[in-house]
Amino acid sequence: MHLIDIGANLTHDSFDRDRDAVLARAREAGVARMVVTGASREHSPLALRLAQAHPGVLYATAGVHPHHAVEYTEECDAEMRALHAHPEVVAVGECGLDYFRDFSPRPAQRKAFERQLQIGADLAAAGNPKPLFLHQRDAHADFMAVMKDFEGRTGPAVVHCFTGTREELFDYLDRDWHIGITGWLCDERRGAHLRELVKNIPANRLMVETDAPYLLPRTLKPMPKDRRNEPAFLPHIVAELARDRGEAMETAAAASTAAAAAFFRLPGVQA
Repeated sequence: MHLIDIGANLTHDSFDRDRDAVLARAREAGVARMVVTGASREHSPLALRLAQAHPGVLYATAGVHPHHAVEYTEECDAEMRALHAHPEVVAVGECGLDYFRDFSPRPAQRKAFERQLQIGADLAAAGNPKPLFLHQRDAHADFMAVMKDFEGRTGPAVVHCFTGTREELFDYLDRDWHIGITGWLCDERRGAHLRELVKNIPANRLMVETDAPYLLPRTLKPMPKDRRNEPAFLPHIVAELARDRGEAMETAAAASTAAAAAFFRLPGVQA
């Protein structure tokens, strides 16, 4: 089994003490490749650096999460564009809207989102389309409105860490977007509704991710003492996903890997 974790925050300081061991455990668990999420001015360059240090295993995204939208200045835009000149950076984002926490003012969130979608549009116009790595929480109407302004001008899109409603899911699927599923699926308090919803996602648009170190699956046994999520736990999420979809784990694993490799335009997964 060779999985691709499409969203791992491996630049997080909780990995500073044992990052190489984390990567080794992922490999042993069958997680062959990981996309390191770049979500701020500070961490997007670090994600690129990690990807360059682990060619063929790690890839990076470059973007500014809505929590950090106030960082998005002209200088920040230039920095993001420079990062996207590197082939190891395979997606624009993490970007989007988050009205659940509102860590940045909503107008600033919308502006930062639009600026990053413009990067995606410019890359596509230049013949180098990169997919969009998107975040949406409690902001569906505004999110869809902003995306509509860029319809047909960017590469493919994935709504990462999907936790939303049936209506939201079908809005995304109707636009041929991809869906990222995390260990939220394993949370009986908040994620029970996903157990039914994941049955509706076409296999070629369904990808898996840990969002490590966040979203440790609550059904994982035994639980790590430090409660830190890591890519090695991705097979546990895939097993639960396969059960909910009525599939063999091998089927779900192979489909998600094929979908991720095609979406991010990665070379074939190596044994």
